[in-house]
Amino acid sequence: MAEYNNGLVTTDMVVKEGISRSSLQYLVQQGNLERASRGVYTLPEVWEDEFVVLQNRYKRGIYSLDTVLYLTDLTDRTPIRFNMTFPYGYNLTNPKADGILCRGIRSSLYDIGISALVTPSGNTVRGYSVERTLCDILQPRYHTDIQVIIEAFKRYTKRTEKNIPLLSEFAKLLKVEDKVRSYLEVLL
Repeated sequence: MAEYNNGLVTTDMVVKEGISRSSLQYLVQQGNLERASRGVYTLPEVWEDEFVVLQNRYKRGIYSLDTVLYLTDLTDRTPIRFNMTFPYGYNLTNPKADGILCRGIRSSLYDIGISALVTPSGNTVRGYSVERTLCDILQPRYHTDIQVIIEAFKRYTKRTEKNIPLLSEFAKLLKVEDKVRSYLEVLL
């Protein structure tokens, strides 16, 4: 199972397949698996994928902002700390203690634009879509560097798989229509 999943297996995956949790403990004791974190195990020769580990630990967390720009190749800057978005009311004490840059968002906007992203290790995590992220980085409260914004929009407009109608829809929902329009008018 771990070999099929880029060297990674979670307790949830094992339980869904009808395998007992104690089998994981046994495999760790035998040296066939290593415990990366609570509920996440890797093959001994595989590097730990921190993106997967953190999302498994904080299941309500969705990768956002600079982290999504990195995962979708809209920036060259490797994030020093990961950005995750949580619904309002979620206790952010532990994620902050783990060094995650957390933001809370109201429930009506939390689920909008979630997509599957691929980590550098080839694993899949949940993050906001490129279009949602481009709108988010334009929000003044996130203080995104103007150079990062310009580079992200340049790279996005050069893509063949861009979705301008979806970008416009998110811009309207997130109240950044004028800003998105000004970037697109210059770059398209």
